[in-house]
Amino acid sequence: MSYPEIRALVLDASFDDLLPLALKVMPDSWRPLVTHTVRQYMNLNNADQLCKYQGPVLLIRRTKDEIITTTGPEDIMSNRGNDLLLKLLQYRYPKVMTEDAIRAVRQWLAAGTPIEEESVYTGYEVDDDWCLSVLQSYQTDRETLFPWSVGEDMTLEGRRQLALFLARKYMRNFETTHCTPLPITEFRPPWKL
Repeated sequence: MSYPEIRALVLDASFDDLLPLALKVMPDSWRPLVTHTVRQYMNLNNADQLCKYQGPVLLIRRTKDEIITTTGPEDIMSNRGNDLLLKLLQYRYPKVMTEDAIRAVRQWLAAGTPIEEESVYTGYEVDDDWCLSVLQSYQTDRETLFPWSVGEDMTLEGRRQLALFLARKYMRNFETTHCTPLPITEFRPPWKL
C-alpha cells in the first residue's frame, strides 16, 4: 500500500487481521479492551492494505503454523492466511467469488495434503487453459486495475473453476511451522497474467 511501485509481493506466513489472533490469546473478559486497543493503536489489517496493491501477489501458507491460527496448527482452516487469500480474491474478482465459488475454495483450502488438494481441484474439473484464456481475454479487452468484473456472465461451474484456478495461482503451501526459515527453493516470484 505504501510502495505501489513494487513489482511483485510475496507474503510468507501472513494473516488478514491482527484482531482474531489477539483475541485468541487474551481472556474473554478483555474482549472489549483488546478490540479497542488493536483497532485504535495497532490495527494490522493486512487484507485491507493488500487490496490496495495492484501488482502480482503470492501468499505462502505454512500448513503447521502455530502462530497465525486461531485454534491451533492441527486445524488448517483456522490459519488466517486462508482469510487473507479469500479477501484478496473477493476484492480483485468480486463477480467470480460468489458463495458457491467461495465454498469450493474453502474445500481446497481444507485439504491437508497435496494429494487432497489435487483431488479437490480435479474434482471440480478445472480447465487451466480455459481459465487462463478467460483472464487473458478479459485483461486485453479492459482496464487492468482491480477489481475486475470478469465472471459477470459466467455459469456457476465456470466461476468455481476460475476461483480454484486463481486460488492455486495466488497461494502455495509450505509444510512447516511459523518460524522455520523459508528455503531459497521455496521463494518464487508470484504468478503474473
